[in-house]
Amino acid sequence: MINRVVLVGRLTKDPELRYTANGVAVTSFTLAVNRPFSNQQGNREADFINIVVWRKQAENVANFLKKGSMAGVDGRMQTRNYENNEGRRIYVTEVVGESVQFLEPKGSSGGQSQSGDQSNYGGYASNPNSNQNQNFGQSTPGNQGGQHNQGNSPQADDDPFAGDGKPIDINDDDLPF
Repeated sequence: MINRVVLVGRLTKDPELRYTANGVAVTSFTLAVNRPFSNQQGNREADFINIVVWRKQAENVANFLKKGSMAGVDGRMQTRNYENNEGRRIYVTEVVGESVQFLEPKGSSGGQSQSGDQSNYGGYASNPNSNQNQNFGQSTPGNQGGQHNQGNSPQADDDPFAGDGKPIDINDDDLPF
């Protein structure tokens, strides 16, 4: 059996941190995830998915994410039920997040780009103390000596394939297959 969920979206409100009677941290939040297609009017729709995260990960989410923050969640689907005050049985389906990745640097204002473009995540992980991006030891123009590029926006000169209009000369002998 396989029960695996991977989501990328934005928080619809600030996470809610609570503690169980045993002192275990639990955070719940809703993630808005864009659908990969447009409706008949040409608008992108989104699904609003309830997420629950436990223990230290729950405290990190509550401390470092807020409404509009982009996050990646890896976890599993779970259905639970309970009886409400009127005696009716209520069923709840949610994602139990086993790993939450913070996809924007701390302090950036989430939700500025609502275009649905989720291609540039910045390489930030759920370790809030990590201030590194994915350019580990790469040398870029203006960054000589292989030092880390700490900028929040990618440099146009970083792409070796960015066209100056010239074709790329590749010989069949250069290909590994």
